[in-house]
Amino acid sequence: MARANLYSKSYFYLKTIIYIILNMHKTIKKLLTLSVLSLSAGLISPFSFAQDGVIVDQSRNRTIPINITLPNNSDKCSEQVKCPVAFVNAGYGISHNEYTFASKLFNAHGYLSIAVAHELKTDPALNRMQPYLTTRMENWHRGVVTLKFLVNQLSTQYPEYDFTKLTLFGHSNGGDISALYASIYSAEVNQVITLDHRRMLIPRNKNIRVLTLRGSDYPADANVLLNDTELKVFPVSQVMIEKSRHNDMYDSGPTWLVERMSNEMTAFLN
Repeated sequence: MARANLYSKSYFYLKTIIYIILNMHKTIKKLLTLSVLSLSAGLISPFSFAQDGVIVDQSRNRTIPINITLPNNSDKCSEQVKCPVAFVNAGYGISHNEYTFASKLFNAHGYLSIAVAHELKTDPALNRMQPYLTTRMENWHRGVVTLKFLVNQLSTQYPEYDFTKLTLFGHSNGGDISALYASIYSAEVNQVITLDHRRMLIPRNKNIRVLTLRGSDYPADANVLLNDTELKVFPVSQVMIEKSRHNDMYDSGPTWLVERMSNEMTAFLN
């Protein structure tokens, strides 16, 4: 009798295990199917496209982290009718993926957006000694070389986009890099947008539109901003945002500030 009960229990346990295994198989199969469908939808939809990766500049043996997002109307971009390009240059110590509010805004206005990380762990620390126009030039020049490499490299990979009339966006040190690039390669730059960059002079060029949004906690260095006389000559808008802080001008800043910056940029692009 005891042996019969043992067999009965063993049979019950075996039956239960088989049932669990069969149902696990069905569950895993269902999850895999859902995953494949979700992945396919993400790859097909132009609104969710994002390519986060790196490009290697072999001439400098330098790895460049980038994030590329297509414009919402990417299906209308062609080699005959090219869509515009915007480079997003991060502030020092902030990830290039922390300016999605800007990238999404550019995408909504028909721009190919390329967010660039300019600082690597192997790079020298940002120089804290004055005068910054001299001591930080090495950092800014390295950023300019990186941007120029990306322009040459990506223009062949994305022939539907116009890399000859760039829009450069940059926060803080990224804005300094943007301003220097626009000064050196002025014929290739159409617009510059900076968030409280404070060291590199804004280019005085009648062919380059500039919007600079100013934080209220730190002043810019001498001659970085235009004086009243210059503002009458050059297409530059200098907008002070009251109660804004230099270090808050990115995705994780206060909601009101991100919205204000987005609104100012939208008005400028329109």
